[in-house]
Amino acid sequence: MIISKENILSVSVSSVLLMSCTPLNIETQKPQAQFLFQNEGLSIEQRVDDLVAQMTLEEKVAQLFDKAKAIKRLNVPEYNWWNESLHGVARAGTATVFPQAIGLAATFDEDLLLRVGTAISDEGRAKHHAFLAENNRSMYTGLTYWSPNINIFRDPRWGRGQETYGEDPYLTTRIAVNFVNGLQGNNDKYLKSVATLKHYAVHSGPEISRHSDDYTASPKDLAETYLPAFKNVIKETNVASVMCAYNSINGTPACGNNELIQNKLRGEFSFNGYIVSDCGAIADFYDRNSHNIVATESEAAAMALKTGTDLNCGDHHGNTYSYLTEAVKKGLINEDDINIAVKRLFKARFKLGMFDKPEHVPFSNIPLSIVGSKKHLALTQEAAEKSLVLLKNNKLLPLKGSEKIALIGPNADNQKALLGNYHGTPVAPITPKQALEERLGKSNVTYTAGTSLTGKIYTHYQTIPSQHFFHIDHSGKQQPGLIAEYYPDSHFERQPVKRQIDDNLDFNWTRSPINGSLEQEFGVKWHGQLKPTKTAKYHFKAKNLVFTLNGKMINGEIDLDKNHTYDFTAQATFKHFWHSNVIETSASLSWLSDPQNLSENAINAAKASDIVVFIGGISSNLEGEEMPLELDGFSHGDRTHINLPKNQLKLLKQLKEIGKPIVLVNMSGGAMALNWENENLDAIVQAFYPGEATGKALTRLLYGDFSPSGKLPITFYKSVDGLPDFTNYTMKNRTYKYYKGDVLYPFGYGLSYAEVQYKNTNYKLDPISGNLELNTTITNLSNFESTEVVQVYLNMPDAPIETPQQQLVSFSRIKLMPNSTKTVEQIIPKEQLTYINKQGKTLKYQGKLIVTVAAGQGIKTSENKYIKTEITLP
Repeated sequence: MIISKENILSVSVSSVLLMSCTPLNIETQKPQAQFLFQNEGLSIEQRVDDLVAQMTLEEKVAQLFDKAKAIKRLNVPEYNWWNESLHGVARAGTATVFPQAIGLAATFDEDLLLRVGTAISDEGRAKHHAFLAENNRSMYTGLTYWSPNINIFRDPRWGRGQETYGEDPYLTTRIAVNFVNGLQGNNDKYLKSVATLKHYAVHSGPEISRHSDDYTASPKDLAETYLPAFKNVIKETNVASVMCAYNSINGTPACGNNELIQNKLRGEFSFNGYIVSDCGAIADFYDRNSHNIVATESEAAAMALKTGTDLNCGDHHGNTYSYLTEAVKKGLINEDDINIAVKRLFKARFKLGMFDKPEHVPFSNIPLSIVGSKKHLALTQEAAEKSLVLLKNNKLLPLKGSEKIALIGPNADNQKALLGNYHGTPVAPITPKQALEERLGKSNVTYTAGTSLTGKIYTHYQTIPSQHFFHIDHSGKQQPGLIAEYYPDSHFERQPVKRQIDDNLDFNWTRSPINGSLEQEFGVKWHGQLKPTKTAKYHFKAKNLVFTLNGKMINGEIDLDKNHTYDFTAQATFKHFWHSNVIETSASLSWLSDPQNLSENAINAAKASDIVVFIGGISSNLEGEEMPLELDGFSHGDRTHINLPKNQLKLLKQLKEIGKPIVLVNMSGGAMALNWENENLDAIVQAFYPGEATGKALTRLLYGDFSPSGKLPITFYKSVDGLPDFTNYTMKNRTYKYYKGDVLYPFGYGLSYAEVQYKNTNYKLDPISGNLELNTTITNLSNFESTEVVQVYLNMPDAPIETPQQQLVSFSRIKLMPNSTKTVEQIIPKEQLTYINKQGKTLKYQGKLIVTVAAGQGIKTSENKYIKTEITLP
């Protein structure tokens, strides 16, 4: 028997010992052979060491990509690291959709976030094992979630701010700690799933230049604003992963930034998990249109790996880490550097139980029935209700229930506005229109969209009915439906594997229409005829398909004639890519026609009703991640101003002239400058993007089934005019901590139906622990049961440098029964009785300390809703 040198090097000593028990015959070795790393009785470290010792350099490098290849000879299956769970399992088919992250932050509810995270990981585990049962290992089927986003929402123009927990590091930490613990579980041996803190660090727009921007952040701003959430969530949880950002910080790209990764993250913060790059970020090192700081792919790969980025998520550049083999040959790195990264990644997979018998992993038997269960739908409704923030109420709310409602606005029946970005397919989405009609009866609700979201971006499209589609059969006769040809991939030049007649274009495939599999990579071509029944200008909305009329690609509006026949073609391709979903795919074609008379219909509806409920704002079609859209107020996913779109404001002013009371429900991921609205409307509710239970939650708020308790996790400015430039990362004149101007609604603000009085605060500075102990008496003087979010802010006027004018250090959700009193106890740890100097060092504060205990900051809050106390710290 001859064993090559290469084979000897690829077999660990432990495996040789196992093999020596039987005759050594390489030809008979099967993939099913028992390896030492498969022994569940050993420690994870031993198992990982054994596995990695048996791998070749090429095999190791192949594991450092989000699409990790199988190693069949070692029984290592392929694994796709990419999955999302920002506010529900995302892009993997049906899953409960909770409020968008910014709305979850508005709840100020730590226990709720733990339960939401637990529900998401329950659903994720159930779906993962269901996928495995059908040998589906594609993107979005794994257990490594690239959530939560704990960047600081420092500027209201950032379109991805909706994904964060707001502008305050303390609130972000408290929300994230509980979400992470819910995702990862509390088992001593196994991770339920992996949570990933992103995007490390100093990352919050603009979207259009994120691949090339270099942001300057002072040591003070880093220590006080941009890094605390990462530091403290790592300290309080065993979070398994961190994602590094696209941008550069102080001259060096985030994924190759030794100061931030080695000195801060792995050193000062003691993070011992793995780091994954944002997708394509490492390629930005050498891309001439991006950072362009190195000349070659191998240099970029070596720089990132040496710094501590373990896993490369590739994008349009592919896998930059495939050049690590070349980097080793050039001496840029050595194999030990690669071993470190590979071991970190396999440690996570072992802790997820991926190499253990399923019956030994406590989460492997969660039934698929948990997905969208009654319990989870009730939880998302609870979260939605707690996320709604009442900004103004001129004694209009709650409504009595006997009023006739004119329901107007582009988000009144817009399912997209419920969801925000990064979401799954909702189980039972309820729009405000559906919920109000269910509660009041259709005869008491007159609905009209009234206007577009902005420009020609409408929300009230209707799926084109089947009676408008035809094809010509073999005998030359016109027949209903379109001829559909299905292909197993995007190679349309080949013969289709399936032909059929489709009635119209409105598909939600739970399984592949070709072979019934869950993983759906296929293409479809449709051809036939379209025949309108009226002459009009038509606006089309195509979802996941492109189409032509008379051979011309349609993108926007077109004039069509009644009963005229137009040659029609369409095609759709479903394949793996970051923004696509090959699980439970969908395709549809919708339209609407002019003249629509939208504003006229809205005015008529208002005149015939008692109250106007206007549900407007924006949606994640306008704000989000790096998109091509450019319109008034919007640029490539970000916002250029924060006013309500002009067409919506114009309609609101017309409705105001009618004289009926108006409730405005604003849906947006960030702050809106609702200046005229605040002065002229009777009630305003900020809804963010409240998830699939939006309609039911909002209706219950409007009719007083509960008293609103949501608080703003961001400042609502009057405009962006007083803010620094969007690309300027200084915290001067930013967020509630440093903004010097007058704001519309401050951070922490939110009204209630109850009349709650803050009576007095007693304090004690514990001489042993150094903690500040507060006791505040609050009384509910109303007949409403209420939940009060009691917030504590500090101001340090005697600090030798500028410190925050207010800084949140504690909050508590307190339930108050009608006409009852409670004493709220809150402890401020001594670690928070400190300030950050210009060098980024934390120093003990001495001198006068102003403590505010309030329903907000005490700004724009009635006098009985806050107490200010002065304390002297020795």
